[in-house]
Amino acid sequence: MAFEQRIEAAMAAAIARGQGSEAPSKLATALDYAVTPGGARIRPTLLLSVATACGDDRPALSDAAAVALELIHCASLVHDDLPCFDDAEIRRGKPTVHRAYSEPLAILTGDSLIVMGFEVLARAAADQPQRALQLVTALAVRTGMPMGICAGQGWESESQINLSAYHRAKTGALFIAATQMGAIAAGYEAEPWEELGSRIGEAFQVADDLRDALCDAETLGKPAGQDEIHARPNAVREYGVDGAAKRLKDILGGAIASIPSCPGEAMLAEMVRRYAEKIVPAQVAARV
Repeated sequence: MAFEQRIEAAMAAAIARGQGSEAPSKLATALDYAVTPGGARIRPTLLLSVATACGDDRPALSDAAAVALELIHCASLVHDDLPCFDDAEIRRGKPTVHRAYSEPLAILTGDSLIVMGFEVLARAAADQPQRALQLVTALAVRTGMPMGICAGQGWESESQINLSAYHRAKTGALFIAATQMGAIAAGYEAEPWEELGSRIGEAFQVADDLRDALCDAETLGKPAGQDEIHARPNAVREYGVDGAAKRLKDILGGAIASIPSCPGEAMLAEMVRRYAEKIVPAQVAARV
């Protein structure tokens, strides 16, 4: 089964279980609204790609890991869009959850998705409990403090920001989780996979900074120019458009070189190359 089919089937099952039969109806529908449509599902696809490159001997556990990671990511988008943060009106081409359902329901939706992510891993633990425990730990580390997406959001409240630490936590954390969790699910050690996830995450953030600066809202499917409006640190402000484009090229080259030895190393390298082609904004493709 293709990665996309695996991810969507497992996501649908997790959401259906979370909605239950006697749950509050608005919150139940908000859960599905928050994860559909799913965008590119980049993080769970990367996770399954690493698991496959490492043999994927427990596909059900890999699927659970992929879904848990994507649920955390979707929760972070719901919270990021709230009035206390970005106050965004559009996400993935439709009204954000707090605009469609209310701010209280958006908070509860994000909270529910986070809890659901860890529940999915717990339910998949019976076959390989040691791997499942490692997956829970890896996801928790990259979700909370001091190295997770919560820390990344927290950097935006500081008067002085370490751009590298900010990017590593805000965006890189879940990409590191993706590569490490893919390896763990297939029975490999997590540590060698950190650099690949970190580099892909940084590349994604630099590309996102370029898109935010150069693309319009229709192209992005969300408000444009948000970094400038909110005075957030970003690669374009730090290096300029040309400098950010060069940095993106260097990061992507380093990502391919950092892939650990595994049976599917060549396949994974090709996947990273294809991914690189997708994330580079058209406006800077010639520069990269």
